[in-house]
Amino acid sequence: MRVCSLFLLTAASVFGQAQYDLLLKGGHVVDAKNNVSAVRDVAILDGKIAAVDARIDPAKALKTIDASGLYVTPGLIDIHVHVYTGTGEKNSYAGDLSVAPDGFTFRSGVTTVADAGCSGWRNFEDFKDRIIDRSKTRVLAFLNIVGNGMRGGRFENNLEDMEAKPTAEMALKYKDTVVGVKTAHYTGPEWAPVERAVEAGRTAKIPVMVDFGSDKPERTLAELLGSKLRSGDIYTHAFSGLRHELGDDGKLNAALAAGRKRGVIFDVGFGGGSFSWPVAAEAYKEGFAPDSISTDLHTSSMNAAMKDMLNIMSALMAAGAKVDDVIRQATWNPAREIQRTELGNLSVGAPADVAVLRVENGSFGYADMYGARMKGDKRLVCELTLRAGKVVYDLNAISREDWKTLPKGYRYQGDPKWDSISPVRRGRGAVPTPVVPK
Repeated sequence: MRVCSLFLLTAASVFGQAQYDLLLKGGHVVDAKNNVSAVRDVAILDGKIAAVDARIDPAKALKTIDASGLYVTPGLIDIHVHVYTGTGEKNSYAGDLSVAPDGFTFRSGVTTVADAGCSGWRNFEDFKDRIIDRSKTRVLAFLNIVGNGMRGGRFENNLEDMEAKPTAEMALKYKDTVVGVKTAHYTGPEWAPVERAVEAGRTAKIPVMVDFGSDKPERTLAELLGSKLRSGDIYTHAFSGLRHELGDDGKLNAALAAGRKRGVIFDVGFGGGSFSWPVAAEAYKEGFAPDSISTDLHTSSMNAAMKDMLNIMSALMAAGAKVDDVIRQATWNPAREIQRTELGNLSVGAPADVAVLRVENGSFGYADMYGARMKGDKRLVCELTLRAGKVVYDLNAISREDWKTLPKGYRYQGDPKWDSISPVRRGRGAVPTPVVPK
């Protein structure tokens, strides 16, 4: 039975007794930053985490949601997506191949994404105006070392458009939004794309994310991870197997362990063609789990094996990861990787971006990029997502009262203090449409 009664909701509102806007009651909190994995109550006020405790009185909250039997985690952070859509450019990640973030984030518990290089310094400001500034999802960005961004081969193979100086200048101009530099898809034998990306990253003091492009004998994985990348730089598509991550003997390439020892970050970046079960299974067998989980979300991957963040997290659980592991790799770890440590945790004062997840037990299957299946007995499902303390997704209406308990002729039941999804009253006495702050 839901903890919060209509009486408590009304009493707190009418008599001004509400200490908190929203209370998540009785969920299993997993907060890697604070080493918490236990049943806790989480209280929210003014879009921030206000308290996390073993018991918080529901009478102190304007609204209480029963989260018992569910996991309560920081909002998931997906650091490899493609969301620069709306330009109308065909066959381009700065166009038709990208997706609108709000349509694919909240339903998976994701509250923050980092676009992985769709724009370069030449078109970033259009991306910011068109998508970043208009999204409820927090959208950050890796700036492509290619000035024109990820617009196809003729742009992405143009070494003359790979300039460190203007890339770094744009990153510094928008340092609250640009969290890294991206190099991707290069088909030539030169190291220039990586070297110039690292130069820009060094100037702007941000990490570089590398999609290593075509496999070339002149550009070995050992050299990339052993000398070209710095500590804190990110190797995405780590389990693809397309660049000799797995040796002929079936063991992991020693370059991966050497890179990790140097501080290189290993990110999943599942995508439409960048995740292989032989590599992932061997990695878990050898104790080489990814540092972060990301989707490489785009129009193809979302309908193929990848699907979404929770599907990847569930797949890795089938490979041997624990629930707490994949939550850490989708929250606190990526927050640190992109130097946004105010995110990915439930510390008091942190933004109240929260995912409420259910672990379903049953018989499930998870495919890799080749369509090979691994069986699993658990699946993560998003029940509820909060962005800045407001409900932005609610799968089974757990934030709502049963209609039979409401007065005859009831109308809008939400409150802008905690609700950002319910339809609002129109006309006289209308409730203003809730706006989620950035």
